Amino acid sequence: MGQQEKVATSLAGAVSEDISASLAPVDAELARRYPGDPGTRQPVHTVYVPGDVFAADTIRSWGDQALAALDEHAPDAASLAEALGLSGELAAPVYDRVRAKLEREPIEDLRVDFEDGYGGRGDAEEDAHAARAARLINEAYAQGTAAPYMGIRMKCMEAAVRDRGIRTLDVFLTGLIETGGLPGGLVLTLPKVTYTEQVTAMVRLLEEFEKARGLDAGRIGFEIQIETSQSILAADGTAAVARMIDAADGRATGLHYGTFDYSACLGVSAAYQASDHPAADHAKAVMQVAAAGTGVRVSDGSTNVLPVGTTEKVHDAWRLHYGLTRRALARAYYQGWDMHPGHLPTRYAAVFAFYREGFEQAAARLSAYANHAGGDVMDEPATAKALSGYLLRGIDCGALDTAEVARLTGLTRADLDGFASPRRGDLTATAK
Repeated sequence: MGQQEKVATSLAGAVSEDISASLAPVDAELARRYPGDPGTRQPVHTVYVPGDVFAADTIRSWGDQALAALDEHAPDAASLAEALGLSGELAAPVYDRVRAKLEREPIEDLRVDFEDGYGGRGDAEEDAHAARAARLINEAYAQGTAAPYMGIRMKCMEAAVRDRGIRTLDVFLTGLIETGGLPGGLVLTLPKVTYTEQVTAMVRLLEEFEKARGLDAGRIGFEIQIETSQSILAADGTAAVARMIDAADGRATGLHYGTFDYSACLGVSAAYQASDHPAADHAKAVMQVAAAGTGVRVSDGSTNVLPVGTTEKVHDAWRLHYGLTRRALARAYYQGWDMHPGHLPTRYAAVFAFYREGFEQAAARLSAYANHAGGDVMDEPATAKALSGYLLRGIDCGALDTAEVARLTGLTRADLDGFASPRRGDLTATAK
């Protein structure tokens, strides 16, 4: 052994203690504002169904319609691969998994819509539809036929529809309580948020409901839908969406980009309103930075080009949707909207191809990191977090199997969770 080094210091211990004391408020603020990702499953999409259309068989009907579209327009792996430009290596596993997904779990997140997709109706009619939505959702969870996440999109907090939106939310939540309780996968969406005060009002509304029904404080969260320019850039030039997250007081679960309302708000012509427009990219980039580290997740919007008609037209729409979905995934927008059953095949094809084509490389890198094996890439803890998050998202949606991930990484699901959420344990705890 070499000579033992003499260790000397110059600062008194009180210096470190004083600095720590001075930074204690900052430590607490960081923990409050930036708790990190919640570690729960994020759905790959949200499906919107108008309140008057939603029925007990909606989820199964969408799956069956999507399968019928595949049967008619891409009856085998080769035809889907040709339509979308999938590699030969990916064609069969992606196609087989898409069909299996549509049979097993066609919708991951469903929102019964009482806003734009529903329109204005008489109070008695909307009351009845809201109560029915609550009953059907609870029945679906009880019967095991529900999507992992379900809820409603109410009308916004603007003056013209505010009272109606509040009443619909009250009817819906009360209906859930009285027909079985609030399901674990409950999600609410507040649309067309323009001012931070509207978020504050939503928080107060949920607080009052929790008090009225004896629920734990903070039990009910909600998504903020970004559909106006004012929600991105406030009049004073600051990022309003960051203040909205803070105003939600820990209840915000997601930021959802509204492609067409936001584009129209900026004056983008109808023919150019799309999720890959530069205006959309700017809005989502601001949303992404504002949400980073807060535990609030960002969702892309939708396309209004429907895959209907001849096979040629369906394939054109599928290629567009597939490309937009792949583009979003590369930009770390892991969720989007789907507006038609025909979008489901390409949603899952894009998601499954994204995770399967990068699976082996991600598994090898994470395995090398966990085993301190080195390699041609020098990864750090932050990269290990990203690699494990990638694999976990692939497992959650069905693109990857737990067994194949374990085989290539040598890691369990618990190990992956530890790397993805280092706050729950030392990053080195799973090193082999």
